[in-house]
Amino acid sequence: MKPRLCTKSGCQQAAIATLTYAYADRAAVVGPLALRHEPGSYDLCGEHCAGLSTPRGWELIRLPLDTAEPAPSHDDLLALADAVREVGLTWDDPGATEPGPQPRVSRRRGHLGVVADLDAAADTLEP
Repeated sequence: MKPRLCTKSGCQQAAIATLTYAYADRAAVVGPLALRHEPGSYDLCGEHCAGLSTPRGWELIRLPLDTAEPAPSHDDLLALADAVREVGLTWDDPGATEPGPQPRVSRRRGHLGVVADLDAAADTLEP
């Protein structure tokens, strides 16, 4: 996945923080990069984040930034390995399941066809 870039005009650096405004509180909040871009928020690189200032009378709130990706713990890796191993050890016999009813094509027009909904048909047949 391509990293998000700083939203400042002409800046091509990777974004590390998100700026949002709380107009009712007259505050600008700079925090960790949001998971996805939200309307009304601005992604900033380190340089623009450090040089940010607010209008007179406004408060600038700086939340701690996530500068490094947390490494997965040993327990997480073991749990993932156990889950993969458990799924890998199961074996489904393809002949053990009964084939369900085949969908019925009710009308054909050229290369298109209407396929009946078997669940809806079964519901209407039950008393």
